[in-house]
Amino acid sequence: MLSKHRPFLVSVILHLCTLCVSGQKPAGHEALLGDSGWSYHFQFTGIEQGHYSFHSPYSGGNSLQNRGEQVYSVTSTVYIGRKLWKGAALYFNPEMAGGKGLSSTRGIAGFPNGETFRIGDPTPAIYIARLFLRQHFFLDKDHFEEVRDDANQVTERVSRTRITITAGKFSLGDFFDDNGVSHDPRMDFMNWALMNNGAYDYAANTRGYTYGLTAEYVRPGWTLRLATALEPTYANGPELDGHYMKTNSENLEWEKKLTMGGRKGVLRLLAYYNVNKAPNYDQAVAAKLSGTDTALDAIYGKRFGSKKYGFGVNVEQELGRAANAFLRAGWNDGKTASWAFAEIDNSISGGLRIAGPGWHRKADNIGIALLSNGISAPHRNFLSHGGYGFMIGDGKLPDYGRENIAELFYESMLFSNLWATLDYQFVVNPAYNRDRGPVHVLALRIHLEF
Repeated sequence: MLSKHRPFLVSVILHLCTLCVSGQKPAGHEALLGDSGWSYHFQFTGIEQGHYSFHSPYSGGNSLQNRGEQVYSVTSTVYIGRKLWKGAALYFNPEMAGGKGLSSTRGIAGFPNGETFRIGDPTPAIYIARLFLRQHFFLDKDHFEEVRDDANQVTERVSRTRITITAGKFSLGDFFDDNGVSHDPRMDFMNWALMNNGAYDYAANTRGYTYGLTAEYVRPGWTLRLATALEPTYANGPELDGHYMKTNSENLEWEKKLTMGGRKGVLRLLAYYNVNKAPNYDQAVAAKLSGTDTALDAIYGKRFGSKKYGFGVNVEQELGRAANAFLRAGWNDGKTASWAFAEIDNSISGGLRIAGPGWHRKADNIGIALLSNGISAPHRNFLSHGGYGFMIGDGKLPDYGRENIAELFYESMLFSNLWATLDYQFVVNPAYNRDRGPVHVLALRIHLEF
């Protein structure tokens, strides 16, 4: 269990915090930065999260536990980048993750912790999160811009008009449905459906990564990006399906920089089309009623050819010197099972993030967001007949209701490079069930990066 590893993890955190407070950097850090052609960054995130007991007249195999519970999750990532030839760089991210989500990451469609995965064993595991090559092709030989060193970004000078190709292992969320206000559960809102459009069933294994190819056409005022990627072998499974000609995910996004009242903003329009083995909800129910298949789960598909398409709108906008807002809306056809991200067929969310200069804490942040998730009629009927997906299923659904969530957090910089966040989420109709809840979820997050 993860509790056996906590003394070691605490000692690591304290050591790194000491380095931050003293102003020191890890050995070799300077050699990897600047104009050396290397980039090196690190993050550690630990989240203690729990919920109080709540009203629950019944429960099923994927229900959120109605008794109070408390869990811990941890991730740690090293970001290494190296320049190769002109316009090219290679990036490598070894990552460690451990712990678990509430009720083993089940029972809420918009799950409260985007740092947890649906993995039964909470023991920390080390794996390769990303390994990809990025190549810029410069189309404007007269106008360039400097890109500063960052996680998965070497210091480089790039053409303001360019084509960028990325190939390898990465997360589609690294490129699509980005948002400067709400996208990173390590520093922003923690809810799954606030870090991404909840209805965007983007290709990924259970840890959120895939193998794929992304192409971006970048202009000074807008960007067009496309990607193709591998789907998992079964719903939210750990392995990716290599039968690319039979199962794949196609993604398209147009991003436009905006100015409103002299304030900067961004508009993103998303479309995606997935082909995989996802079961059809209506066919699964018909098979159960006829007695040909009584399992009624939406996790293991039997044949290739299932299709799902969806759309998303994503806006971020400066409101003032210290305030920024976001709005997301997403929809998918909801005929076949959710296969990778979340059991959500339509979603709308919005919120504010206010920085701390107004109360003389310029590195602190307050965030507040509202989120509403829904599912299609076939999805509702599937759950009503006792169906199970990879995250939700209370055994029945006699009284459907939209899953509505509010999230509020306060994030404070304790020392240089170290933040602590108090987070509260209020969940109404967990897993779309009016008979259960509401649920009060509290969390403490510690995040270290350099």
